[in-house]
Amino acid sequence: MSEKRDYYEVLGVERTCTEEDLKRAYRTLAKKYHPDINKEPDAETKFKEISEAYGVLSNAETRAQYDRFGHAGPTGQGFGGMDFDFSDFGLGDIFDMFFGGGFGASSGRRRQGPARGADLRYDLTISFEEAAFGAKKTIEILRREQCPECHGTGAKKGTNTKTCPQCGGSGRVSQHRNTPFGRFTNVVACDRCRGEGVIIEEVCERCGGRKTIRRNRRIDLNIPAGIDNGQAMTLRGEGEPGMRGGPSGDLYVHISVAPHDLFKRKGYDLYCDVPISFTEAALGASVKIPTLEGPADFDIPDGTQTGHTFRLKNQGIQRLQSNSRGDLYVKVNIEVPKKLNDKQRELLLQFAELTDGKKHHHQKKGFADTMKKLFGA
Repeated sequence: MSEKRDYYEVLGVERTCTEEDLKRAYRTLAKKYHPDINKEPDAETKFKEISEAYGVLSNAETRAQYDRFGHAGPTGQGFGGMDFDFSDFGLGDIFDMFFGGGFGASSGRRRQGPARGADLRYDLTISFEEAAFGAKKTIEILRREQCPECHGTGAKKGTNTKTCPQCGGSGRVSQHRNTPFGRFTNVVACDRCRGEGVIIEEVCERCGGRKTIRRNRRIDLNIPAGIDNGQAMTLRGEGEPGMRGGPSGDLYVHISVAPHDLFKRKGYDLYCDVPISFTEAALGASVKIPTLEGPADFDIPDGTQTGHTFRLKNQGIQRLQSNSRGDLYVKVNIEVPKKLNDKQRELLLQFAELTDGKKHHHQKKGFADTMKKLFGA
């Protein structure tokens, strides 16, 4: 007995540790040293040592005896070979991984209790205008719904269910397994009633005892103004039905917005390019520009340069759950004629002579000055 390490040292905890501290330490070490995962030569020995330490310290009575008498125990025979019961420990995650099986009472309770229904997804494509102004849409989804014939019991109409004789209606049964590390007790879902606690003697003819049927369901949607590409609408309770009194899942409608021929959207702002002629840019003009509400007149000031962007406030997309809107940014691009007739060429030459290439071209003059400074020419 003197060769055994202190149980608190084995688990790496203080003597004043709580039950939760013990559980946490054991869970970590059991995952690390279980021989089915850890192939080191001494892994099995360490795992057995860890299991023995936890088996003693997790029980209030044996822990008190160990604190008083050490490894010898109250009878002087030690704690080896004791029947440790892990059914209340909740290590389902560890033992599912080790043995593939549902150890721990919590696993059975999860199957027995109410279960939330599955969520569903629907992908919906809408137009640019529908995203900007909002719209009403009707979609059709295929989902499971409670069987209208048996009202979700799974039993034939006019018949009843009976309590499962194997589990007594609890939906759980205890199993015992002897291992090299001790005797483990685990609680699993009853295989006869599949964790339901009741047995259906005559199944519903419509759903075949599954309690649900698949149906097409039409759902009306109110698309909010301002929704953007990639966003989703959540419809609570429109998913699959829950089991054993659990709530239904949700329906997530994922929105894709079709591109627009003229507008680009960034957040709640709109951007578009408008071509204008050389004379419109030089002399100024009233031109038609696009807006969400349709074409609108806009005054281009004289001397407008190509690439200049004008901002039109409150002409963008309406913000979600708000009456305010983003802005519209209009960038003008000056089109230079590719072919000139003789008269047009003559007039432009006269214009060039009148502007003498310098006084009216500040950018060109600044560029020429920089060239001369850099290259001397």
